[in-house]
Amino acid sequence: MTRAELEHIIRAASAIVNEYEIVIVGSQSILGAFPSAPEKLLFSMEADVYPLNRPDLSDLIDGAIGEGSPFQEHFGIYAQGVGPETAVLPEGWKDRLVKIQNAATDLRIGYCLEPHDLAASKLCAGREKDWEFVSVMLSEKLISPQTLRERIAALPINPEHQTRLTRWLDRV
Repeated sequence: MTRAELEHIIRAASAIVNEYEIVIVGSQSILGAFPSAPEKLLFSMEADVYPLNRPDLSDLIDGAIGEGSPFQEHFGIYAQGVGPETAVLPEGWKDRLVKIQNAATDLRIGYCLEPHDLAASKLCAGREKDWEFVSVMLSEKLISPQTLRERIAALPINPEHQTRLTRWLDRV
């Protein structure tokens, strides 16, 4: 997915639910801070989104521009309507959101996760693709290991899980 495609999803999702602000919590939120992110991070054709003030409307997004929709067939991308509980995020993440707002979003706002918050959330999810995603973020120097360590410490998870994530970071 490209930045222009994410902007299209922001525009479409906000129009569907008649809400001004959309939150992007998945891997494609990297496009907020890095509009030209490395191609290795842009393999997904889906953006995980929800309306900031009305997450209960996420199903409308999923139904209209979700997987298997005419939107996906036509544009080759889609939005996954999710909720705020989808991603486990570090304390204070809302204060660090990266805003996308321009003519391509119809001046609607897409809030993307700050890259360190995204990386901490990915590590917490713990899927193989998430480890690889964070490894690329680190190798491309898009995130600082020290800041990521701080974000891991701010995750609302048990200390043993935090220790496992920190040990992984130390090995990488």
